[in-house]
Amino acid sequence: MAQVPSSIPLIDGPPAVGSKLQEIRKAQKLSLDELSKRAGVSKSMLSEVERNQANPTVGVLWRLASALGLSLTDLLAGGVADKAAPTVELVAAHSIPVTTSNDGKCTLRILGPIALAGKVEWYELAVEAGGVLASEPHEAGAREHLSVLSGTLTVQAADSSKVLKAGDSARYAVDVQHAIRNTGKGLAKALLVVEYLS
Repeated sequence: MAQVPSSIPLIDGPPAVGSKLQEIRKAQKLSLDELSKRAGVSKSMLSEVERNQANPTVGVLWRLASALGLSLTDLLAGGVADKAAPTVELVAAHSIPVTTSNDGKCTLRILGPIALAGKVEWYELAVEAGGVLASEPHEAGAREHLSVLSGTLTVQAADSSKVLKAGDSARYAVDVQHAIRNTGKGLAKALLVVEYLS
């Protein structure tokens, strides 16, 4: 496969936040070490992000933005502040971030915008037969809302569990250990919304 020449900008790629991050850090008179400690991000990772040599996760970007007193939107805005926002913003299917569990049996398509991370998040969840999406407790008061689109899923929160079929929804606390399991024979799909109180 041919490589893209470095002189051609990648229009649809992830935003390069490094230079803006460095500019804001210096304007606030923070060293790499100080921002690293404040954000809970390693100094080496922070340095790579500033040089656009690392593609940070949403969690890393959120911690950096919070440590600088910014929203994720402010950090990701780049140089488009003077451009009017479109009435309808299209997010193409190929640009929606996807995460996969370590065993490869659970896939989460991150449907919600980055600016709402840590407030309300929503995902399209696909779980293969035998797959388990297990989670440690989230912050106090956090809840999940799971709506099964196809297949069968079992939801467990602490000592309570329910089996959901296509069309069923469950709402449950996630400030306890919780898991979503596919004990059926085929692929199960669902919409998952995570709601935080803060």
